[in-house]
Amino acid sequence: MRTTPPVAPPGLDVLFVDNHLLAVNKPAGLLTQSAAPGDDNLLDRARAWVKAEYDKPGNVYMGLVHRLDRNVSGVVLFGRTSKAASRLSDAFRRRVTDKVYLALVVGETPGARTLEHRLAERDRGVVVAPEGKPARLGYRRLATGGDHSLLEVTLMTGRKHQIRAQLAADGHPLLGDPRYGQRSPLLARPALHAWRLGLEHPVRREPLLIEASVPVDLLSVLARLGMPWPPPAGG
Repeated sequence: MRTTPPVAPPGLDVLFVDNHLLAVNKPAGLLTQSAAPGDDNLLDRARAWVKAEYDKPGNVYMGLVHRLDRNVSGVVLFGRTSKAASRLSDAFRRRVTDKVYLALVVGETPGARTLEHRLAERDRGVVVAPEGKPARLGYRRLATGGDHSLLEVTLMTGRKHQIRAQLAADGHPLLGDPRYGQRSPLLARPALHAWRLGLEHPVRREPLLIEASVPVDLLSVLARLGMPWPPPAGG
């Protein structure tokens, strides 16, 4: 039985909103969707924000069409109508969206590379295994400093923990990732940010590019490693 009043939902970092879509910048540490009753999560925050912002009576529809891991920050997109959510889900399923991430990894990488592995789910994570599903990504290096590299990563498939597992398998785990690398005194989470999402608007059929600002914790680490943001042209 609950004995304390509910806490008012915190404000959202809203990146884009119209009658069909809501895009927000998810902070690291927040669940995209609740795992257990009472969990603070982005989906409930989004519903509460729309209800208050637009003075909506009753329940607010909010369609969840993709997710980010709890400790990953960046762009999350919701459908505000069932039609928009259905079309967005189809776009993500057909991989006709452009998902670009920032990843800070250990070691100095090549300037650009495409990685291909087969990933199989094991023990709540993934491993490279012959029986796994194909996983493909490309990256280009934006900057280096302190034996670390900042990468712009483009996903070509959508597998669980794909960026974390593939970069680790290539010898360059994410800074601060205890599952696929090791903990770091510089950052208490995997250094991964869903930076940009490009797609066709599900109703107006116009191109849409949504960008989430880089979070303070990651900016602080980049500064300590001598990597200015934004990086100079040419990496």
